[in-house]
Amino acid sequence: MPLIPEEPQIHESVPGPRATPAAGRTAPTPRPVPGPGPRPAPRRPGSPGPNRGSAATPSAPAQRTAGDVARPGPPAGAVKPAPPVSSAKPAGPQLQLIPASPEGALDAADEAVDLLLDSGRAPGEILVLTTGEQHPWAAHELSFGEASYWAQQDAGDDVFYAATAARRVTARPVVVVAVNGGGDDTVAGALPEAMRRAGTLLIVCGDSERINTLMTAGV
Repeated sequence: MPLIPEEPQIHESVPGPRATPAAGRTAPTPRPVPGPGPRPAPRRPGSPGPNRGSAATPSAPAQRTAGDVARPGPPAGAVKPAPPVSSAKPAGPQLQLIPASPEGALDAADEAVDLLLDSGRAPGEILVLTTGEQHPWAAHELSFGEASYWAQQDAGDDVFYAATAARRVTARPVVVVAVNGGGDDTVAGALPEAMRRAGTLLIVCGDSERINTLMTAGV
């Protein structure tokens, strides 16, 4: 039988003949065909260099934080106003009056000291003064000599007891006065001295009417 040549098979995926590059030559890389499409996105704010391909689109301004914005200062040559000067005088110590008779003034003063310690006051912040007889603690310590007695005041680590007439008494934050004797002149002179030595609080234990009269008279 005569040989019938086979018909060439046509594949649907091949639209037409392909050009076969010549031997020893490399086929050129196909380039994209320009056509309508979206414009390149504008460059991000703050990125260096011009926005290529979108010269007609202005770039968005870079965002600033509160710290980047310079605060306006006073104009050149302006004189800064001076800070206001307070004319108020510093307040003196707080005054508290505990009613007590001359015989009970020492007990009232001791109770006041106990309350101060219970409230958190340090013992070295408290000074107790008497207008009449010495406090028993002071009388006991003075029996060992004045040097050791005044050394305890200088140490400042415990409650100190003294007479209002003592000149070597130093100031402390809290002063308690026991009006347990003495004439009006003595008490009238003791109260201003006690107030001068008190830093924040002055407690007076005595006859309320008598003390108020002396203070109204100019104490």
